[in-house]
Amino acid sequence: MMMMALMKVILCLWLTVTGVSASYVPQEMNKTIQNLLQHYKIPLVERFNGNPVFPKDSMDGNVEMKMIFMHGVLETYEDLIGHMLKQLPTASPPLGSNQDKPASPGTSNDDAAPVKADVRSKLMYILEKIQFLKTHRYQEQEKLLHRLQNLKKIQMDNRTVQSKALWELPQLFEKASSLADNTMRRRRRRQARNRMRLKA
Repeated sequence: MMMMALMKVILCLWLTVTGVSASYVPQEMNKTIQNLLQHYKIPLVERFNGNPVFPKDSMDGNVEMKMIFMHGVLETYEDLIGHMLKQLPTASPPLGSNQDKPASPGTSNDDAAPVKADVRSKLMYILEKIQFLKTHRYQEQEKLLHRLQNLKKIQMDNRTVQSKALWELPQLFEKASSLADNTMRRRRRRQARNRMRLKA
């Protein structure tokens, strides 16, 4: 009980220090995550070892970049939770497999099944929340990432592809250069405006 209270305090402190607003996280989701953390326990030293799974500096950049990165984060969570679900045992042990073994004091052989079912339902709930957010708020990023993935599928050995790609290069190179230049100009204008505000 004391450990749970300590974890809640640490989580609150972490949210405060990192400036994360929990207003978008539904209370039920937060509670579910806290319950899951009881199942997926690790020592506090490991949890706060300074190596987050998703480094904060990866979230730097403009809004578009952040949105693309966050789509990737949501997709990674989708895969991770799917993997966690697969790790949970699906079938109960065959009858008689535990009959020869005496149950540990204070436990029964049937205790694990409801716990696993509870963990499964909680993971499914979290997965649904992630999928909903990704589907309804990150559609453009989804399309963009699919287009990027399709670029990787270009047939590099195909002579027709090679020739057509060379033919298209001047136009695409022009677009890429222009886009980068416009972005740089916008950034400089923004910096100049900020400097003017500071002087005023």
